Amino acid sequence: MHAKFLAAWHGKSGRKWREYLTAYLMLAPSVILIFVFGIFPVLFAVYVSLHRWRIRRGKFLGLTHYVHAIESLAFILFFATALGMLFIAWRAAKQAYTTAKETGDAPWQWLLPGAVLGAGGLLWLRYGVIMLPKVLDIANKAVGKQRSQALFRQWLWETFKEPDGVTALLIAAGVTLLGLLLWGFQQHSKPSEHHSAYILQWSSAVFFTLSGAMTAVFTYQQLQQAIRKAIEKGKPPVIGVHVVLITIGVILFYVAWRLWDSAVHSDSDKGFVFKGFAALFFLVGGWIFVAELPPVIEAGDANLWRGLVVTIYYALGTVPFQLGIALVLSYLLFQNIKGREFFRVLYFLPYITPAVASAAVFRLLFIGHPSGLANRFLRLVGIAPLKWIQEPRGVFSLIADGLGVHLPSWAGGPSLALTVIIFYSIWTYVGYDTVIYLAGLGNIPNEINEAAEIDGASRWQIFRHITLPLLSPTTYFLSLIAVIGTFKAFNHIYVMREPAALKTVNTFSVVIFDTFFTDTRYGYASAMAFVLFAIILSLTYINNKVQGSRVFYQ
Repeated sequence: MHAKFLAAWHGKSGRKWREYLTAYLMLAPSVILIFVFGIFPVLFAVYVSLHRWRIRRGKFLGLTHYVHAIESLAFILFFATALGMLFIAWRAAKQAYTTAKETGDAPWQWLLPGAVLGAGGLLWLRYGVIMLPKVLDIANKAVGKQRSQALFRQWLWETFKEPDGVTALLIAAGVTLLGLLLWGFQQHSKPSEHHSAYILQWSSAVFFTLSGAMTAVFTYQQLQQAIRKAIEKGKPPVIGVHVVLITIGVILFYVAWRLWDSAVHSDSDKGFVFKGFAALFFLVGGWIFVAELPPVIEAGDANLWRGLVVTIYYALGTVPFQLGIALVLSYLLFQNIKGREFFRVLYFLPYITPAVASAAVFRLLFIGHPSGLANRFLRLVGIAPLKWIQEPRGVFSLIADGLGVHLPSWAGGPSLALTVIIFYSIWTYVGYDTVIYLAGLGNIPNEINEAAEIDGASRWQIFRHITLPLLSPTTYFLSLIAVIGTFKAFNHIYVMREPAALKTVNTFSVVIFDTFFTDTRYGYASAMAFVLFAIILSLTYINNKVQGSRVFYQ
């Protein structure tokens, strides 16, 4: 038996298994690192967000943290997550069908081993959910006892020996082993060059189908529980109504956008007019349904929504200006002028300067004291000193007050303190954007500009109709990175903020930081972090659909 195994292992079929084993062993370190430092922290943060968590784990709260943060939008967020999982499953199954259609294979023969492996992956996730609280509860056992490594190892071993954990482990391992055996048997009986792709696609389809279904059921149960609690407290059960109406509004917005996109690409005038009016009709309908948002926002966490408004001000004040200035600078530095290498390095220096150090210097420059450098400059031109980073009032309100005009609070704009931070961000990232734009300009063939000049085009016409369209991939990349960066910005804002600014500079990420480290509300901070992730993901998708469709590739 041993001799037959060795002969098979060193034979032609054994060579394939040796190649597979070598490849997987080479990939194992990177896969382990990605899981430990990438996937597991995200899954653990999801777990934390569903519990009351201070220093140690508290009781399971479900979606309570999310509802406290964004009210009824929490249920829409999780229903959207479930739909996203089902969409991924559908794409994986469609990809398997497309691959089979191109190659002439029969993909259904790989459905069973793929489904078993997908279910096995879900069972491994279940095992982690079962064992994680048991491991975390070791901290409760250590209270009031002399702690040591030997005692911790003993408790850890006892935890992994508990019957329910062992049962879950054996089930997950057994189902995974069964899937691998079915895979090997299927490949031996009906070999295919694309068997690995089919297995991955079918296992992904099954895994995300089951995950999406469980997420949808869990969200529905939490919604029913929230409605039941509202009725018990004598409040009208408006949560479910808000969820339904806002969801309908979002769907109508999506239908309106699809109709308008189809109208723009319509060949006939009648089709354009009909689809355009239909898009307008659905847009108005969506707006009527989304009118439920203001009471939902008002019922949510005020600090969270204030942080979101501050972040939007910060993004609107930073991204357009830094991209516009960088475009002009790159166009000038691309010309054949003396010292352009020096200016390129000079503009790039703020980006490579340590953020904490440069932010501290900016804070001293714009200190609210009359002796500050910015206020000294204002005195030279006859303007009274300003509080700068200590000023919570909006810049538009300050201008209007100087002109003797009163503005309502909502029209005040970003605070002067936030405006200083916006100046700092523009100063920091203009150099980076300029360098990227210079690379984009270098990829534009000179023959195109020369041909336009021969045809009589002016410099402005060349810039407007040739340079800008050919720079659209660069602009798309920089705008995407800039929007994501503004929503994640933290270091310089934390250094430059002042208590006197009254939280008018606290962006979303700063609010999450304060909730986590100052208030030690770990579960709620984790929930807020996933809300921020959903916002960034939505903005990225919108930017990809709106701006990505207008990118002109050479």
